[in-house]
Amino acid sequence: MPIHLSKSGSGCSWIRDNSTCCNTAASNDCSRLGPSYSVFPTKPAEVSSVQDLFEFICSGPLFNKLGLTPEKVAGSVDKWLAYGLHLCRLFQLNELYLTVPEKARLYHYYVPVFLWCEDQISQHRSTFKDGEDISPLVIGFSAPQGCGKTTLVFALDYLFQITGRKAATVSIDDFYLTAEAQAKLREEIPGNALLELRGNAGSHDLAFSVETLTALTQLTKEGMKMKLPRYDKSAFNGRGDRADPSTWPEVEGPLTVILFEGWMLGFKPLPVEVVKAVDPQLETVNKNLEAYYDAWDKFIKAWIVIKITDPSCVYQWRLQAEIAMKKAGNPGMSDEEVKDFVSRYLPAYKAYLPTLYAEGPNGSDPKHLLVIEIDEGRNPLPVKKLRSLIL
Repeated sequence: MPIHLSKSGSGCSWIRDNSTCCNTAASNDCSRLGPSYSVFPTKPAEVSSVQDLFEFICSGPLFNKLGLTPEKVAGSVDKWLAYGLHLCRLFQLNELYLTVPEKARLYHYYVPVFLWCEDQISQHRSTFKDGEDISPLVIGFSAPQGCGKTTLVFALDYLFQITGRKAATVSIDDFYLTAEAQAKLREEIPGNALLELRGNAGSHDLAFSVETLTALTQLTKEGMKMKLPRYDKSAFNGRGDRADPSTWPEVEGPLTVILFEGWMLGFKPLPVEVVKAVDPQLETVNKNLEAYYDAWDKFIKAWIVIKITDPSCVYQWRLQAEIAMKKAGNPGMSDEEVKDFVSRYLPAYKAYLPTLYAEGPNGSDPKHLLVIEIDEGRNPLPVKKLRSLIL
């Protein structure tokens, strides 16, 4: 039987204000989360019924993929509502006047993915015996630049915080070589545009990666703390450098989950002739990639792969980001600089994405893998559209 929300000038009857649940010690980098509040209308509003939202949730493109059923959603609709409300506050959206795209982003994408993560965490924790230290689950997010992975991780991290679970977020960007080491690499491999600047395999400090990820997975007790490395992309006129450790955010155990994201996570080395056919400069990158499984991928026990149909989208997305930065009064790259920047990544996308999509990330288990195909607007593709693309 349909259950309707009450009409109110200040909110809804199902709202419980847990916005202060963001634990500073657990937030590891609250500055990344930004403002967390909701804007309410000043006059009475006609609010959609729970039944309407229920039907909208059930129409989502990830509904069947995630094994959801109408019965499961009906039994947990209050949880869906609460998570949606918290995300409205995070992104400063008016929960009473959401546009269809906003509602889709929350209830067809972010909340379903969060529920999948919760299920993966439950499965992970069930493998430990009573009394054992439970290591945090490392969830890897492999997705091209600009496709929205950082925003997705941002939303998931916030939901973990407001539900009382400690999460840490880390990016492959945080493991780039220092500016000094990158300059040395550039001298050692002159003429290779793919390794001239940060980005491709070979431009990361893998020993530092192992040290950091190992320490993070050992944060299993109260009082255990460590700082999370961060990379300053604005340093040295945009060439970048590792940020000063004094600015690194601190995270405290016991961690429940580690959200690890990057554009090339899970890439597998390929036969030399395959990569050379894409770009001869990839041969060195491909050789470097052989060391990345032990440095990154072996730590990841659950994977989310955000799939795109055309790597050229990366250029448009990056261009949009630069335009937005300029509008906000911040320095940004010119169109030509964006083109040059993206061109250093496209060979790797063309070489490695087909295998990633066909076989899954390096070392992944299909039972712990979620592949989400998105469109140019960064939204999950409906099943019908997916079928038409396949046909």
